[in-house]
Amino acid sequence: MTVQSGRRERKKAATRQKIADTAMRLFLERGYDAVGIRDVAAEADVAVTTLFSHFASKEALVFERDDDFERRLTGAVTDRAPHEPLIPALRREILVLVRHCRADGAAPVWRMVVESPALREYEESMRLRHAESLAAALAADPGLPLTPTACRAIARFVVDTYSLAREEADPDAAADEIFRMIEAAWEVARSSPRA
Repeated sequence: MTVQSGRRERKKAATRQKIADTAMRLFLERGYDAVGIRDVAAEADVAVTTLFSHFASKEALVFERDDDFERRLTGAVTDRAPHEPLIPALRREILVLVRHCRADGAAPVWRMVVESPALREYEESMRLRHAESLAAALAADPGLPLTPTACRAIARFVVDTYSLAREEADPDAAADEIFRMIEAAWEVARSSPRA
């Protein structure tokens, strides 16, 4: 049964990737607004219902690694070694995300996002969702004496580092600068009693 289950999961993942790759190619060739869901489904040779079983919206096709990014951020809290400091773990994950978004070939994608109000709005809601997930992970960690407000503030600051740093000529230096501020906020938050 495990072999069958593993094969099914690989097939699902391959279909999802094929849809995402096809969508991105079409969006970059024709423009985001000029391509519809039916166009993507037809080009990927899948039914529209199959496309929607993998992606909740047209915008989600552009941000197909969204769930992975969210897992990485929360994993920086939940999966770190027992005595590993939190802030360096978060900085490391943010830099991984920034480097992904600045990789070769990413510039046309980000131009497309900047030019599309729907994609900018989707990205903003995605960042807020990531911040809420990160805040929940911080709040659930018994070793982190933070109030719920502090958890949310630190999480938003961390997630915003990603969008600020990726726009800079030297994203590592920008992340270092921002994380010095996060570290200071972290020290203040840790010294405040948990509500």
